[in-house]
Amino acid sequence: MPVIRFVREGLDVECYPGENLREVALREGIALYGLKGQLGNCGGCGQCITCFVDVVGESSPGSLSGRTAVEEQKLRRRPQSWRLACQTLVQQSVLVLTRPQVGFGDADQRIAAAKSQPLPAGPTSWPEPPAEEQDEDSETTTSDEEV
Repeated sequence: MPVIRFVREGLDVECYPGENLREVALREGIALYGLKGQLGNCGGCGQCITCFVDVVGESSPGSLSGRTAVEEQKLRRRPQSWRLACQTLVQQSVLVLTRPQVGFGDADQRIAAAKSQPLPAGPTSWPEPPAEEQDEDSETTTSDEEV
C-alpha cells in the first residue's frame, strides 16, 4: 500500500490506493490546518484553500491524482508542487509537507532526511484475507440443511 511521509511531523502513514489525502491526514491526527483553517474550513470542498500541502521532491508520475480545475483556479499563483489535500488522491508513496507557508527551523535538514530514506514504490498488493478453515462438521451440517 502507498505510504505518505509527512515531513513536518516525521510520520509515515499507510493508506489505500486512491484514498483522499485530507481524510488520511485528519484520521491520523495530522495538523493540516493553521488557525484560519481551524476556524473556518470548507470541509473538503476545495473552496477555502486552507488545506494546501507541498509535495516534496520528485514524486513519480501518477503518485497523486492530477490537479483538478478547482486546484488550478485556487492555486494559480502558488508553486506547482502545492496541492489542495482535499482534492488530492494518493496512488503511490509520496513525501508531503503540511502547512508549507509556515517555516520551521530545521526544514531543510528534515526534508533531506526524508528524501534519503526510501519509500516503498506502492501500491503493493492487497493483503490476502485469512484462509477460513472448514471442518467436516460444518460441511455436513450445511448439507443436512440443504436436504
